[in-house]
Amino acid sequence: MNEKRDFDQVASSWDEEPRRVKLAGNVAAAIIDTLHPDQTMDALDFGCGTGLVTLRLQPLVRRIVGIDSSRGMLSVLEQKAQERGLGNVEMLFCDLEKDEQPTGRFHLVVSSMTLHHVPDPAKLFILFYDLLLPGGTVGIADLDAEDGSFHDDATGVHHHGFDRIKIMTLLSETGFVFCGAKTADVIVKGVAAAAREYPVFLITACKPA
Repeated sequence: MNEKRDFDQVASSWDEEPRRVKLAGNVAAAIIDTLHPDQTMDALDFGCGTGLVTLRLQPLVRRIVGIDSSRGMLSVLEQKAQERGLGNVEMLFCDLEKDEQPTGRFHLVVSSMTLHHVPDPAKLFILFYDLLLPGGTVGIADLDAEDGSFHDDATGVHHHGFDRIKIMTLLSETGFVFCGAKTADVIVKGVAAAAREYPVFLITACKPA
């Protein structure tokens, strides 16, 4: 369960799953509606993958950096950015499990469907806090607590979703204020009577100015 998944192997076909693309669009829409990114902001997308969320935020911000521990995923994002002639998108390889630390200061930090791959969310929230400028905001999207049935392959999965209150409590203990939560999307897996719903939250918070 806790072995690290090799995302490089699936990077080239990652965007071929319609449900995945839809989820990214809905998460990005929820981030935009809640945190109002604008052209004064430098943003960071942690666990950006192929940039499905990154590139939806890109037109709205001054600069956005996509961070991921998969070089294959970052290569796909880089190709997209080059093909579209985007000058405000940057890619950064970083593996926190090898104690690598990103640098920079940002007005906005977002992360979508990455937290369940992180062994220690509290440690990650400290990093987010340090990367944010005073008054900056964070938006974290992931699964509500589930019974482990969501992932067909649980390789690299450290958490079967999360309790929203516990995540907001961790953020508050880190120093964030004005924590809030909403449902960004509901993923449906299976068909007819066998269909199951898996809500995805967006939790937002602010670093005090």
